[in-house]
Amino acid sequence: MRARFDVVVAGAGPGGIAAAAVAAEAGKRVCLLDANPSPGGQIWRGLRSETAQHSPHGSGFTSWTARLKKSGCAVWSGWQAVDLVAPGCLRVESESESRDVEFERAILATGARERFLPFPGWTLPGVMGAGGAQALVKAGLDARGKRVVVAGSGPLLLAVSAFLTRAGARVEGIFEQAPLARLAGLGLHMTLAQPGKLAEGARYRLQTLGAKYHAGSWVTRAEGPGRVERVWIASGGRERALDCDWLACGYHLVPSLELPRLFGCRIAAGYVAVDVLQQSSVPGVACVGELTGIGGLEKALVEGQTAGYAAAGRELQARSMQQQLRRQQNFASRLDHAFALRAELRSLPAAHTAVCRCEDITHSALAACASWRQAKLHTRCGMGPCQGRICGAAAEFLYGWSSADSRPPAYPARVSTLAAACSGAGPASS
Repeated sequence: MRARFDVVVAGAGPGGIAAAAVAAEAGKRVCLLDANPSPGGQIWRGLRSETAQHSPHGSGFTSWTARLKKSGCAVWSGWQAVDLVAPGCLRVESESESRDVEFERAILATGARERFLPFPGWTLPGVMGAGGAQALVKAGLDARGKRVVVAGSGPLLLAVSAFLTRAGARVEGIFEQAPLARLAGLGLHMTLAQPGKLAEGARYRLQTLGAKYHAGSWVTRAEGPGRVERVWIASGGRERALDCDWLACGYHLVPSLELPRLFGCRIAAGYVAVDVLQQSSVPGVACVGELTGIGGLEKALVEGQTAGYAAAGRELQARSMQQQLRRQQNFASRLDHAFALRAELRSLPAAHTAVCRCEDITHSALAACASWRQAKLHTRCGMGPCQGRICGAAAEFLYGWSSADSRPPAYPARVSTLAAACSGAGPASS
């Protein structure tokens, strides 16, 4: 089956929703693709219009999803782009079929994922990402009475701690690896330029006053006979142990660059390089949200609107967003600086610590390699089910490797979809 649209938007988080809505409102035929069962992305995951008012970001969710619905945009939930089969043609698939979608313009809004760094015990049951813990509890995991240590880096730690506290967990401590001086500098900037974000952070902190917040502190190892029972924390040149049921640990976010790389977009300093209209180095392809810098909800919405207006030929409206855009992008740069990873974290994995969990490849095996390519050839690192999405970011930090793979499929695909691509036939159903 083949479909055609003026604009295809990949990713239905806030940035993708904003881009799709404004382009459709301008009269363009727009398709919004997302692998999840409903629009919202991570920050709006699980929200419903009738209950969204109880969420910190609920009003934005309600207004933008209502606007999206009214715009006439075609929303394909449960569909994921897996290949660019020709210029202006994406192959997408659901659980049961695949389709080719032709387009004149594409807007990529595929978001970001957590960065995980390996340390002894990080594969124990009960150890999860900070955002992963939040997503699991949203999906129904019972947090009541759980003793949770939240650690890593980034503003997500406070948000997750507040969420887990509301869900009935007991947060034993929040451990941020960034030094206090850098956090203070970020706080000063927010006081002057982003008071709304500072107020949001203060609300999260008020909800977690029962847990101490420690800057310049990080997890060195997790222990337990069959699952995590305690973690060791380094702070001020000393280590101490904390008992816990869960460890929620993530080191800020890294952009999900699979689709931009498949399109051939230029990557600079870890993000897609774009111009003032969010256009990438590939004509007709724009990128928004975390793909261009980790900056949160407001940045994604402003960039999404800019790209949507530009895709609809409304350049004047797109350029009217420039002042907001510069402010949000400046904030993203300051976040990167404030939460830059300290060098001490490179010494966390022991020789036997698994870095590639899918293929069970240890730190000592990878340390003997000279590049990402050599590691893949000699050890199969990055060749398991996650295709390097977990170990790739860790290897880049630990060993200085670049993992700029861009071979299709961009994401795991069904055999029938791959067979159609190999045979040159049209997409298939199964």
